[in-house]
Amino acid sequence: MCPSPYHVEESAAVNASTGGNVPTKSSITGRPPTPNHSARHWALGRSALWAALLFLWTGSSGLLAGEAIRAFCVDFNWGPGGPNGFAPPGLWADADPEEHLVWYAGLGANVIQTFAVSCNGYAWYQGGKVPPQPGLRHDFTTRLVNLGHARGMKVMGYFCVAANTRWGKEHPDLSYSTPATFHLPLTDAYLDYLGEAITEALSLTKMDGFMVDWLWNPSDEARQQGNQGQWLKAEQELYTHLTGKPFPSSGKPVPEDRLICEQRATERCWRRIRDTAKRVKPNCIIWLSCHDVRSPHFLNTTVFKETDWLMDESGTPDAMKAIAPRLGQHTQPMLCLVGWGDRHDASKILSDPTNRAYGIYGFSKPGTNSLPLPIADYLSKPLNSFSGNDRNIAALARWFNGKPFDYSN
Repeated sequence: MCPSPYHVEESAAVNASTGGNVPTKSSITGRPPTPNHSARHWALGRSALWAALLFLWTGSSGLLAGEAIRAFCVDFNWGPGGPNGFAPPGLWADADPEEHLVWYAGLGANVIQTFAVSCNGYAWYQGGKVPPQPGLRHDFTTRLVNLGHARGMKVMGYFCVAANTRWGKEHPDLSYSTPATFHLPLTDAYLDYLGEAITEALSLTKMDGFMVDWLWNPSDEARQQGNQGQWLKAEQELYTHLTGKPFPSSGKPVPEDRLICEQRATERCWRRIRDTAKRVKPNCIIWLSCHDVRSPHFLNTTVFKETDWLMDESGTPDAMKAIAPRLGQHTQPMLCLVGWGDRHDASKILSDPTNRAYGIYGFSKPGTNSLPLPIADYLSKPLNSFSGNDRNIAALARWFNGKPFDYSN
């Protein structure tokens, strides 16, 4: 997964090693109500509501025959040696899909989120127009899909919409340089590329679907870094096309017009993603990951209604509950509970029965062998012997395998 650029620096610190830790307070502050008579009735009523919603959501063809989603990603997006924080092309190109399958299976995952194309712009499969990671030893994603399917698991790919280092370098007039933030305007040329990449990846790898990450318009930070704060000509033209107004001579659209432009650009991009995926693979699962589900960016769009799975990256149930009325009938809500070190407290969230309606996801930067710690390590020591991301992976290993949080073998 590609974390929000507002958390990239922290995420890099978290994942500096498999035992990474960040000395920040948890952002998860919600607690169950005080157990008095009225609070018990309130909690029971809310639990019943979420149980009913779970029953409806598990009727979706995108889920695993009623199973709760237990998903994880060994995240190839980030790593040392690249030009912008993203992993350089070819890092972990020797990753062995069989070893990864064994790790995911031991974790207890039933959904593997791996990569079609990672943020550096190179593919994790072979034989397509999108160039593979240099030195890719195995047809990684295609092989992992085959292995996962043989174990009854779903295997999902990944596309980062707003960042692609390779494509940005090859199209400098259509990209605000190539920083590790939202640098790509959603132009016709870029949407054409994205549609072709989705078509190719689904056709070649037979993956069950894919995560859509960073479905955002360019950030002011990227405009400042890449074009001295000015909008590229191509994005100015897109603004006029979407709003019906000339681009302002000041170079700065008023906030109301900018929001309209961004919402319409988002909807247009979403239409290309969804229509392409469902045409190529009608039962394709489209999984939106979003660091701010309450952003007005998604208002007046069909994104939340039409996505199959919608995940809040922060791991705070309150955010997902706030936008629940905007979800489609078959949209499966999900929480990311591993990836932000001590910002997350997976065991606390999972211990609350009112959160059972959510699919659960976590991610971690690879270790030197392209994997986190061995699963046996996570299960052989108590949770409090770990810190940061590893503590939350250890919690998921227990939860995914149906074991109590105080389990150790």
